Amino acid sequence: MNLTATYHKRVMNFTEQRFTSRGAIEGKVSFFIVLDNGKNKGIGECSYLAGLSPENYTTYENKIIEVCNNINNYEYWLRDGLTEYPSIQMGLETAIADVSSTKQHLIFPSNFTTGKSSIKINGLIWMDSFDKMKAAIDDKINKGFTCIKLKIGAIDFEKELELLHYIRSKSTSIEIRVDANGAFTPDNALTKLQKLKKYNIHSIEQPIKPKQWDDMNKLISSSHIPIALDEELIGLYTYHEKETMMKAIRPYYIILKPSLIGGFKGSKEWIELANKYQCKWWITSCLETNIGLNAIAQFVAQYDNPLPQGLGTGQIYTNNIPSGLNLTNDQLTVDLDNWPTYQYE
Repeated sequence: MNLTATYHKRVMNFTEQRFTSRGAIEGKVSFFIVLDNGKNKGIGECSYLAGLSPENYTTYENKIIEVCNNINNYEYWLRDGLTEYPSIQMGLETAIADVSSTKQHLIFPSNFTTGKSSIKINGLIWMDSFDKMKAAIDDKINKGFTCIKLKIGAIDFEKELELLHYIRSKSTSIEIRVDANGAFTPDNALTKLQKLKKYNIHSIEQPIKPKQWDDMNKLISSSHIPIALDEELIGLYTYHEKETMMKAIRPYYIILKPSLIGGFKGSKEWIELANKYQCKWWITSCLETNIGLNAIAQFVAQYDNPLPQGLGTGQIYTNNIPSGLNLTNDQLTVDLDNWPTYQYE
């Protein structure tokens, strides 16, 4: 397959300011690799998130240029040439699959891509003021979400407990996930987890900062709430590094963000390890546009994973790329036959 490649940079604008326990997300930039084989075009998103992506941003665009200038060496790039550039890995994987496909934007064929199935997602409550978070909870419940994910660690912890109480006052059956983004410390984490226990929490993501393996293992052993690893997976590039972490911590869940953990190649390795160590998993988008979100949704749809997925970020931009993705209540679907025509430049 003989290819030509171009790329385009796009600054994404949030519908409103977004916060995590690490503070406000000040900006979001995505690069799009566009491939042409003379018959078809394919597009993939390289999604860089400042403060979280492991890549060196000073060399990031130059690496994309290098890939595009040597695109017909794509087997090398996909195999091991982008190990330390996971979001570029995902973008190239997507673009290669797209340009090689029988239908544009068909990345991973399944019942999902033929419209025969949907993906259940969680309803994400972003960090904000107490009143805005409470209103967002009402909105998700009214839309029919049965799994709500609440980011915690930014406002007063007692106020966050009030929000959990509010959810439980609305429903005892809603599945509640919380994400601390490493906001707790090894000294106070267990006390906070004990306070969370009464709200029948499904899981908590990354209660303490990553790279504290002994402390995390002890916390998992003592916690009555299952702990999911998120940021802990970032920066582990080799299979050996990944397996060493899994052996040391023994998590109940891991959360896969392809743009941060080696694209779909890296995600497959994590799924293999999860199966090996009896660990459950789900996948989450990481502020990708609809191009990246489509690829991630198609990837997870290949697996028989009954857990709600974290794919609800398709409506957070004022200038998102039009797509065939549709969200009805908590069900994500895709219509590849009616994907709007759009110029990506």
